[in-house]
Amino acid sequence: MTSIAWDAVADRDVIEIAEQWLHQGRRIAIATVVETWGSAPRPVGSQLVVDDAGAFEGSVSGGCVEGAVIAEAADVIASGHSRVMSFGVADETAWQVGLSCGGRIAVYVEAIS
Repeated sequence: MTSIAWDAVADRDVIEIAEQWLHQGRRIAIATVVETWGSAPRPVGSQLVVDDAGAFEGSVSGGCVEGAVIAEAADVIASGHSRVMSFGVADETAWQVGLSCGGRIAVYVEAIS
């Protein structure tokens, strides 16, 4: 199986998990990679689902920025306001959260109800 096929399967699973969590009454947010530049750890379309208790499934960066995205998702769930987050090697925050691969990514985080 190629990595492209794996990404598609993994991202489909994220949507299925999101649906299950919604049916269980959990409040959730979904983070989606919407843009990449240069060397990026995950392709556009990669997703991460986070619930209001901090549980998460999926990946938007292979672990590089997940902590920052999960923290932002908690704020998005609480406020209901979507956000776009950007991470890159030139961004001081990116080094703090570990995106040192030389690329940049943009992640859209939205609350789902």
